[in-house]
Amino acid sequence: MSLQQTITGLIRDVPDYPKPGVLFKDITPLLHDAAAFQSVVSAIAEQAGPVDKVAGLEARGFLLAAPVALELGAGFVPVRKSGKLPSETYAETYDLEYGTATIEVHRDAFEPGDRVLIVDDVLATGGTAQAAASLVRQAGAEVAGLSVLMELTFLNGRDRLADLRIHSLVAV
Repeated sequence: MSLQQTITGLIRDVPDYPKPGVLFKDITPLLHDAAAFQSVVSAIAEQAGPVDKVAGLEARGFLLAAPVALELGAGFVPVRKSGKLPSETYAETYDLEYGTATIEVHRDAFEPGDRVLIVDDVLATGGTAQAAASLVRQAGAEVAGLSVLMELTFLNGRDRLADLRIHSLVAV
């Protein structure tokens, strides 16, 4: 079985979550399978190239980004929802497919010139990834790329991110 088949077989669709009309992609069954989880982490790391930091987007992006950072020998940077970080931050507000949100990163999370891989579970409309890239750039670092477990192509998120190198393990 290919990695794509494994991933799609282990991701559960949850209709009407977090609100009616949204089809939520639940990755927890994939995380329960140690071999599949390791394969996903390795596949993301293999395509990354040399990076100094891996930025994981709250919350499910943390679950992928932290082990990818370890595999790459890079630092891990959490990109959090507004109000969750204890020190000075950069903040960026963006639109979601079902509302708006603000994410933040510590001002000292990146060194100028750091190459940063942004990791998340799903690329949907592209708003979260675009906001994360903006935060990395505000800190003087370089976005080396965006890696996601799954890309929801029908939402055209890639169109908003023409300036990023994007790698998705599965596109649906």
